[in-house]
Amino acid sequence: MRCPFCKKDNDKVIDSRPLEEASTIRRRRECLDCGKRFTTYEKLEEIPLIIIKSDNRRESFNRNKLREGIIRACEKRSIGIEVIENVVNEIEYELRDYVMEVKSKVIGEKVLKKLKKLDEVAYVRFASVYRKFKSANAFIHELEVLKGLQKKTKKG
Repeated sequence: MRCPFCKKDNDKVIDSRPLEEASTIRRRRECLDCGKRFTTYEKLEEIPLIIIKSDNRRESFNRNKLREGIIRACEKRSIGIEVIENVVNEIEYELRDYVMEVKSKVIGEKVLKKLKKLDEVAYVRFASVYRKFKSANAFIHELEVLKGLQKKTKKG
């Protein structure tokens, strides 16, 4: 670290303290050449997660956009906001495995997987928007797939 007074890079750390839930470290330093003390702050640099949309556009991950989509799917269902918030947290945590970029399809499939376990109606609502059903037959097909999964689960 370069001394702000004499511009030499010969110093020692006297004290270190984490700030803001340990994402920032405050260091008290002393220049070994001029003897003056100064403070530096080290902050963890977070690389934003970029979402690759189906048309290859790229945009920053937006937690609020994810939450709003799930809330819309769960509208008028008996699902509390804390449950929705937990789903958003789980998905966001799972996305930490991706370095810098993730396809929107991956996020959509994660949401569908969570909603399928949580509420069938919310699942179908989200699927209808996410999969862009173009006809009633596509919608019916998704319901049949869902019913087929239920029968397998009840038998097994």
